[in-house]
Amino acid sequence: MSKGKLRLLAPALLLTTLVACSGKDEPAAPAAAPATPAAAAPAAPVVADKVQAMDTQQLRDLASAALRDNRMYAPAGDNAMEYYLALRDKLPGDASIKSALTDLQPYTLIAAEQALSREDFTETQRLIALVEKVDPTAPALPRLKQGVTGSMQVAERRTVEEADKAKKDAETRAKQQVEQQRLAQQQAAEATAAQQLAAKQEAARKDSERLEAERQAAVRREAEQRSAAQAAAQQAAAPKPAAAPALRAVSTPAPRYPADALRSGTSGEVLVELTIGTDGSVTDARVLRATPARTFDREALNAVKRWKFEPISSPTTTRRTLAFAPNK
Repeated sequence: MSKGKLRLLAPALLLTTLVACSGKDEPAAPAAAPATPAAAAPAAPVVADKVQAMDTQQLRDLASAALRDNRMYAPAGDNAMEYYLALRDKLPGDASIKSALTDLQPYTLIAAEQALSREDFTETQRLIALVEKVDPTAPALPRLKQGVTGSMQVAERRTVEEADKAKKDAETRAKQQVEQQRLAQQQAAEATAAQQLAAKQEAARKDSERLEAERQAAVRREAEQRSAAQAAAQQAAAPKPAAAPALRAVSTPAPRYPADALRSGTSGEVLVELTIGTDGSVTDARVLRATPARTFDREALNAVKRWKFEPISSPTTTRRTLAFAPNK
């Protein structure tokens, strides 16, 4: 039969046995049952004090309910093992109680093994104590106790190792933080030094550019002064040109007003430069400035080319401004 089926059938078998036995007359409890000596007093009683204080009928009812609910060995203080152990203390000669404890013992041992594998040492020791109270000579007890001792030592070593590792990790992180702070301070100092150096280089560059600009300005001033001195000397040495001959106009017909400008009421003026030959006729003419541009240029040039002056000794160039107004 598989372990799972045995686990399901065991509570029913135990309950049936107990029900069958409950109809029998209970033997009178001895006036003073000697307590089973214990090798070492546990931290807490194997059977809870409240369970030990119950009467036999209450213990039987609670044990049957615990079996129906599959509370064979847990939780502490409310399980079939404790109820039957208390019953055994009160009725040491009851064979059905001893049989029930014998049937519950393997399940309690398995639960102890499982608790040990979970490293739940408190629960493991509680279950071992239950088994030991049922049968102090159970073969599995030495192995379980050694397993608890060894596992606790392993867990303690692991805890110490983890604490040491956590301490070393914390020290490593602290050193890393100190190193990072040192590097950050070093980088900040280097950045500050670089900024100061860049500022000094920029100031030196500006001073150099200023000095170069001043030098070039001084060179230009010297060149201008030399040029001015040379021009003055050349002007002083050159013969003075003869005064331009006086111009006396003989005929200066007015320019024709452009039809488009007249219709639009546009006014303006044209500055003309003209060259006059020795016979008094205009030999050349060009527009220097016109307002508005190209509106009156052609009529102004046509007009001045027809102008006549009195004969002069040498050709001369002059400028005239011709005004255009629609109301004239």
